[in-house]
Amino acid sequence: MKKFITASVFLLFSVIAFSQVNKTVVLEDLEKDKAADLSITATLKSASRLFESREDLTSVILVIPKGSKVTITGSDSTYYKVIFDQDEGYIFKKDVVIDTAPPSPATSPKTIQAYQQSQTAEKQVSRLDYLENKYGPSLAAKLYERKIWKGMTAQMVRDSWGTPLKINRDIGETQVREEWIYKSAWLYLENNTLVDWGPAK
Repeated sequence: MKKFITASVFLLFSVIAFSQVNKTVVLEDLEKDKAADLSITATLKSASRLFESREDLTSVILVIPKGSKVTITGSDSTYYKVIFDQDEGYIFKKDVVIDTAPPSPATSPKTIQAYQQSQTAEKQVSRLDYLENKYGPSLAAKLYERKIWKGMTAQMVRDSWGTPLKINRDIGETQVREEWIYKSAWLYLENNTLVDWGPAK
């Protein structure tokens, strides 16, 4: 009788342990499926630079070829945060087309928000159209490529590089001198005209 009770207890513990292992495997499979459902993918319609930082346009990790697939993990007004191969970074929204169906109701709020932002951005006027309407095709092409040159106005600088992290201003009797500081460079303006630039100090 003692052997029977010992064998029964051993069998009961074995069944419990086996079912626990099975539950763990099922949960891991569900997590993998859920992670796969949450991803929003996009295809590049033109080659795009993958930036390590949105604030530093010199932080290029690599150039992603046209037609490549990326997974979108975040979004703002200008950039998508994406994963390409093993690299994660930021690309311009203008370079991609979303190719995933809308998220299901079971999808996380963060993913739904990223999808909604991407849809809103596609409906808005593109940056290039905005620049062409404001400056004409020739200047718009330069600004669109984020180029700067001596003689451009303060507004053109903002349209090319965005708002600086800091502005140091010196107001004289006849001149207003400004030093615009970005993450990796400074720009020097006099009376709202770009006159010089250099690497960040």
